[in-house]
Amino acid sequence: MKRMFALFLSVLLLVAVLCACGGTKPEEDAGGFGSDETSSSGEIITGGELVVGISQDLGDSLDPYQMTAAGTREVLFNVYEGLIKPDATGDYVPAVASDYTVSEDGLTYTFPLRDGVLFHNGDAVTAEDVLYSFETCAATSNETDLIAALSAIEKIEADGDNQIVITLSEPSTAFLSYAAMVYIVPEGYSDQATSPVGTGPFKFVSRSVQESLVMEKFADYWGEAAYLDKVTFKIFEDANALMSALSAGSIDMVNHLTIDQVDTVKGGDLKVLEGTMNLVQALYLNNGVEPFDNEKVRQAMCYAVNVDDILELTAAGYGAKLGSSIYPSFTKYFDESLVDYYDYDVEKAKSLLAEAGYPDGFSMTITIPSNYTPHMNVGEVLVEQLAQVGITATIEPVEWETWLTEVYAGRNFESTVIGFDAATLNAGALLNRWMSTNESNMINYDNPDYDAVMEEAAACTDEEQQTELYKEAASILTETAANVYIQDLADFMLVKSDLDGYQFYPMYVMDLSSVHYVA
Repeated sequence: MKRMFALFLSVLLLVAVLCACGGTKPEEDAGGFGSDETSSSGEIITGGELVVGISQDLGDSLDPYQMTAAGTREVLFNVYEGLIKPDATGDYVPAVASDYTVSEDGLTYTFPLRDGVLFHNGDAVTAEDVLYSFETCAATSNETDLIAALSAIEKIEADGDNQIVITLSEPSTAFLSYAAMVYIVPEGYSDQATSPVGTGPFKFVSRSVQESLVMEKFADYWGEAAYLDKVTFKIFEDANALMSALSAGSIDMVNHLTIDQVDTVKGGDLKVLEGTMNLVQALYLNNGVEPFDNEKVRQAMCYAVNVDDILELTAAGYGAKLGSSIYPSFTKYFDESLVDYYDYDVEKAKSLLAEAGYPDGFSMTITIPSNYTPHMNVGEVLVEQLAQVGITATIEPVEWETWLTEVYAGRNFESTVIGFDAATLNAGALLNRWMSTNESNMINYDNPDYDAVMEEAAACTDEEQQTELYKEAASILTETAANVYIQDLADFMLVKSDLDGYQFYPMYVMDLSSVHYVA
């Protein structure tokens, strides 16, 4: 049957906020992966339970198209899958679909459905479920970029019982990355918000708000089965309580830690894994309010900030300098020349402030979600550095929900330290938000030149040319000092010494299907 895609898509206010962390290359002690009988630490044990400590409660809704926080997507990556999905190498691989082909003109995508894929409720996945999922996602998703990508679908139809054909109105080099964000769910199922059903290696069991989420191995998973029988995510919004639980042995794994937290409890029955968070941490400036509406003021602040010292003081030198809105694991888009575009130069900063009309500096507020220790730590160093050029900065710690409402959605702030990551492996996922027409442009950045380059990149069908356009766009953000770019933070994880198999991804997910105990 054929269904025309709905084009009257309502863009909701809150897009996914990517505020914490992601991951990248595993270190040598990160363990093996796959179905080998042994891993890097010994013989693999199938079964067992895992307790993971997380620092943020999941969002109000567990519906795959209503997830508004990175932490929610990170956990539910284990529950939901699309026709394709990302793997640890950064590639997109078949999932609910067994394969895919793209026509020579780049307009038609054909996805044969994999035989034997079951939902967690035991129902077989059908072409009707896929059509339903795409239509529901398009009509209800909070992801602005995803909505735009899906609106380019001219038609979507089932070709027989086991094949989906999608025709675009124009070619798009990024379409596959957005198709992976359309998680396949049962047609007509109405309880996804509280009792999610997907096709992933783990199925949802229960949730207690502000306390925990429990999932268990899905015995009928179409792919390689998970090793663990059960995983419990325990929520600790107080960092001290989280570390105490880890020290006491009541949790088995914690990620997104600072080096100070690692040094506090490492050793004994714990080992350290290291990756990077795959995010753009910056001092984000509200370009729509004084004095941050003045480009020279923003540039002065860039010269006033010593990123090398920030890394040394907050993370013992770990982390990667950015210089732009692209982080290093986006390899082909990352421009190394932007990393030190602004050398640390106090006198240059003072001169620019004087030119901008602020010879004696000014006072400002940095609003930071208090549950994110890395951002708070960086904020404290920024206060000291900005003081050297006459800028008096005061940190305003707020609860996460307050940050979402007031800073992100309401744009009621002067500056904030936060991190944004990408929901897809396309540079647009990091750069689109700063277009003047994008509802997630929380800093009110308004640059016609930037908009024009981004529009050209979106329409470009030559991948190499598109990459260069995205690099040009990132350069504009840096040159105009849209924000004070700091780092992609190091991502430290502490796990029990008899756990193995964890893999870092080049995006914000926590894949527990490969994690196992060893003898």
